[in-house]
Amino acid sequence: MRKPRIGLALGAGGARGFAHVGVLQVLEKMGIEIASIAGSSMGSMVGAFYCNGMDTKYLEQLAVNLKRRHWIDFTVPKMGFVNGTRIMEMVRFLTKGQNIEDLRVPLAIVATDVERGERVVFREGPIDQAVRASISIPGIFIPHRYQGRLLIDGGVIDRVPIHVAREMGADIVIAVDVGLFDRETQVKSIFDVIFQSIEIMEREILRSRMLDADLVIRPDVGHISSTAFTQIDEAVRLGREATERVAELIRSTIDDWKEGAYSDVTTS
Repeated sequence: MRKPRIGLALGAGGARGFAHVGVLQVLEKMGIEIASIAGSSMGSMVGAFYCNGMDTKYLEQLAVNLKRRHWIDFTVPKMGFVNGTRIMEMVRFLTKGQNIEDLRVPLAIVATDVERGERVVFREGPIDQAVRASISIPGIFIPHRYQGRLLIDGGVIDRVPIHVAREMGADIVIAVDVGLFDRETQVKSIFDVIFQSIEIMEREILRSRMLDADLVIRPDVGHISSTAFTQIDEAVRLGREATERVAELIRSTIDDWKEGAYSDVTTS
């Protein structure tokens, strides 16, 4: 009997996005093979490292130990506070300069064309260029000019790219949302204002899109600021805990799909 193709949709959320690492760790422990990943913003970065074959334990250690100065390069504000060159170089180094189409696991990276108001999905080309575009949080990162487009954060137009995961051929789509939901958060800086504004704009749109996922994992990371890169270990742990809570549901969803596929074969 054919196994279902499991596709992950890893959402945006700044530092909270490192909860995706914990999700991947538990899915690996369960023996679930990931057929493809679609990612927006931080989900695209975690997805790129995983699809390139990076061990999830190493990915956790990297995230926890990485200092902000290693990947944040502030610049004179014009279209953003952060230049983004350092993070692009880091992604290029850690993915060995590969293209998206060369990855071990198929990956789609979502960005937003800020001039045309369109979703842009990268399925090929340099990983570092696509990730740099996808994480370009408006007002914080300078938009990334690539292939004739001015690109910003994928989360602006598609915070959890469920449709993209489905378009990649997934039989079962597991969405991972690290948003704030209905939880209040403290706003202390201009960066918090920008992140929170994006969250609010996307929230209502996302509610209807979530219906297209077969299963949604929501790590309880609402108390962690999107800019709190000092709480990464906690975000990873909460990702693990959220996935463990729905482990049986994941298994039953896979079993139900197999039974349905078998019924279709026997009745045809």
